[in-house]
Amino acid sequence: MTVKLIVAKASNNAIGKGNDLIWRLPADLKFFKKTTLGHTLIMGRKTFESIGFPLPGRTTIIITRDKSYKQEGCKIAHSIEDALNLVENDDTPFIAGGATIYKQALEKGLIDEMVITEVHEDFEADAFFPKINMSEWEETSREINETDEKNKYEYSFVTYKKK
Repeated sequence: MTVKLIVAKASNNAIGKGNDLIWRLPADLKFFKKTTLGHTLIMGRKTFESIGFPLPGRTTIIITRDKSYKQEGCKIAHSIEDALNLVENDDTPFIAGGATIYKQALEKGLIDEMVITEVHEDFEADAFFPKINMSEWEETSREINETDEKNKYEYSFVTYKKK
């Protein structure tokens, strides 16, 4: 199994504010869908609740400390390790947030590859992607995208593999 992390983060590592996305980049939402379709998404409860429903065409596993938490159409786990054990028929599940889940997965060395949308702008936020030791990662692809009528920030789709 290759565990991937997927995130859109600003230049200052901002990823959210008020349990919501900070920016609107339709190209990133399309990229997220294309990248994760048919796979398992592992996310924290607050991230799931900010989306509001299981995303079509994907298996959703929600991590929560609440032992009585239930969500129709989703699997429930109480740790990242439990979540990974619930993955079925998917060799590449995605850790999809939020900040605490990303931090735990990286600290525990569970991530093999990071798929990052780097938004080339700083934003005010209350949730941040953890600082990572780039000497442990190798950039394997980068697609730079300019602003356009639908996407008002410059951004890059970048993939990193663990060395």
